Amino acid sequence: MPLTKEQKKKALEALRDKISKKKSIVFVDFAGLKVKDMSALRKKLRQADSEFKAAKKTLMGIVFKEAKIDADIKKLPGEIALVLGYKDEVTPAKLAWDASKEYQNLKILGGILENKFVGVNQIEALAKLPAREVLLANLVGSLNSPISNLVYALNYNIKGLVYLLNKIEADKR
Repeated sequence: MPLTKEQKKKALEALRDKISKKKSIVFVDFAGLKVKDMSALRKKLRQADSEFKAAKKTLMGIVFKEAKIDADIKKLPGEIALVLGYKDEVTPAKLAWDASKEYQNLKILGGILENKFVGVNQIEALAKLPAREVLLANLVGSLNSPISNLVYALNYNIKGLVYLLNKIEADKR
């Protein structure tokens, strides 16, 4: 049954609101995805402060045009859904990529970062990045490395001097 004009306006307004809050968007083709799998995916996304939203390509195109987002939705194949990330840019890409490995019927088609369309390769590269905490730990380790090496070098010289003095004292006896 087709939607009435009022229902379309409500859907458009809801989509407009979600897209205005997003940090990033991943487009997925969910044709053939089972309802229980889609429900499980929605639950995972909700836990990560993200959302799975299926909408008509026409409505998406209208909202993207209004928001000045450069994306031609009509060229994307299949039934399109949005994986919207509200917390950070990387989480939706990681979750969509993991879900595409888990469910064969879910395919990543691209995404939007900083209001520009990016392809599947960039979304997969983003998904393969280590977690933020790991990147921060690597940065701290890199910053701490020169100081640690200096302390080790200074400590090594003192140990060498103590060893030499102990050797001289042992030879005197």
